[in-house]
Amino acid sequence: MTELLPPTPSQTVGPFYGYALPFTGGGEIAPAGRPDAITVHGHVYDGAGAPVPDALIEIWQAGPSGSTTGAPGSLRRDPVTGRDAGRDGVRFTGFGRVATDADGHWAVRTLVPGPHADGAAPYLAVVVFARGLLHHLHTRIYLSEHAAGAAADPALADLPAERLATLCARHEHDRVHRFDIRLQGEDETVFLDFR
Repeated sequence: MTELLPPTPSQTVGPFYGYALPFTGGGEIAPAGRPDAITVHGHVYDGAGAPVPDALIEIWQAGPSGSTTGAPGSLRRDPVTGRDAGRDGVRFTGFGRVATDADGHWAVRTLVPGPHADGAAPYLAVVVFARGLLHHLHTRIYLSEHAAGAAADPALADLPAERLATLCARHEHDRVHRFDIRLQGEDETVFLDFR
């Protein structure tokens, strides 16, 4: 006789990440007060164009020098203060995790990434968790100054220009870039398949 086991989170429509995964300062990849800090923000939309109020966005990126080291222990808790020890307000962490608000909006403060390898176009790696997704989605954000380099990336070489445009953030104003994530439908964001 086969015993039926309860479904696991990846077999069931979530969200299961609302507790403990978002953390205080999760969008502070770069410390406040850095004159070279930028804001990257946007909305997450579902296939009908409605905002997704309970999505979780992770950002992983190289620093301005191209280093992927970041600050060690970004999520480690200080046992005395209870604060995130890696989020000391001084160091660039290279990692951020933010939840969308009731309007589906998210934002991070970071630094302009550098190329992680010779000849590579700099980008922010993005992972999206949202209701209705059985598995998270991977995409990239290319800032407007790096958009031309995205077309030369071998992983994106087969994408038509209009699809490639879904990976490029729009420069809104001084040090602010907008990147909306569309889970499906018209202008669906390109998502990458890593195997």
